[in-house]
Amino acid sequence: MMAGTEYCTSNLAMDLSPSWSGEAEEETEESNKLRNFFYKNNALDTNNADGMHYFCGRIIAKPLDKRHMKGALFDLDGVIIDSETLYTEFWRDIDRHYPTGVPDFAIHIKGTTLATILPYFPDGEVQDYILQRLNEFQREMKYTVYPYAEEYLQSLKDAGIATALVTSSDEKKMQALFAQLPRLQGYFDAIIHAGCITHSKPHPEPYLKGTEALGLSASDCCVFEDSLQGLAAGRAAGAKVVALATTYPAERLQGLADLIISDFNDAALSKL
Repeated sequence: MMAGTEYCTSNLAMDLSPSWSGEAEEETEESNKLRNFFYKNNALDTNNADGMHYFCGRIIAKPLDKRHMKGALFDLDGVIIDSETLYTEFWRDIDRHYPTGVPDFAIHIKGTTLATILPYFPDGEVQDYILQRLNEFQREMKYTVYPYAEEYLQSLKDAGIATALVTSSDEKKMQALFAQLPRLQGYFDAIIHAGCITHSKPHPEPYLKGTEALGLSASDCCVFEDSLQGLAAGRAAGAKVVALATTYPAERLQGLADLIISDFNDAALSKL
């Protein structure tokens, strides 16, 4: 395994080898306030980064202009992996068996971590059952990468733009994903999963931690998201936000992002 991808934990990798060098750009006032808040609350800690690196793919989509974007941060489900429909059905089934009383619960929780979801089910035995079912579900899931996603990620690497995966998925899910699709890991210089953070999206911490791992200011980065929670998190972090109309129709995403695209081959990407 070659060094190159930075992690928030050492459980998924071998070498302690940050993928960036140099000082970060000056922060915007808003981002700096948020960053100071996280430091005070011990929410940001990138001293235990480590990683792996693989290489594959080819250029097909045009990357964002490097003059305006130094880093790109991607959500996983609904952005890189076509899995949101499966998760929606899973959580709808759970809500049918153990009603939460939350309207459209499966949609309401999109983009949030398991630690945020489980309190909706206060019974400990029910939580254990849900965890068991979820682990089985994710272990058996076939992960499908969206068309053009890998080509776009490779084009960013070729352009020298730093990339991070910022997901609410837990470590077990990430292990299952990379066991099935090991090549996917090499597209990212940093990976932030649920075990790396204290606050779930829509809190900006996940994306601020991602930009921190890349050594960049959030104002120099672009966040790619599909969920309302994730779009809010990217915006609150101070990054430019691109919404993918995969989980929600484009009409629902109006006003929540700087740009709305259908996929990573969308010509609109050249506008950023």
